[in-house]
Amino acid sequence: MGSGMPKMMSRVMACLTLTDAGSLTAAELVQRLQVSPASVSKAVAFLETQGFVRREREEGRRERYVVDDDVWYESMMASARSIAQVVETARQGVSVLSPDTPAGARLENIARFLDFVSESTARAAEQARAVLHTKVADGS
Repeated sequence: MGSGMPKMMSRVMACLTLTDAGSLTAAELVQRLQVSPASVSKAVAFLETQGFVRREREEGRRERYVVDDDVWYESMMASARSIAQVVETARQGVSVLSPDTPAGARLENIARFLDFVSESTARAAEQARAVLHTKVADGS
């Protein structure tokens, strides 16, 4: 990932998040951000793999890139699943090394720690999901 990519991803996320619709086409992102289509494409592709953005196909070949309420929930759940995969790998390592060795014991502690983090993240995301769908009072 190039040195300018994190900044571009942030700009794309901000642009999508700050539109009332929560979605834009690639052409709209290029126009608003004044960057190349390739820059937008790379940023969106990475954001999509991380679960921050999803694509919706419009008529023809055009796609909209969407950031909606559930994208944040799905991203947190993807993070929890990713950590759970590391836990599984660590536990396999413990069985190879033996829990009686210092390295095996260390790996087991890492697995227990990450297991707790993964479960806590998933549980917190589930509990907080309603916040994403709460309508804020107008106040006027």
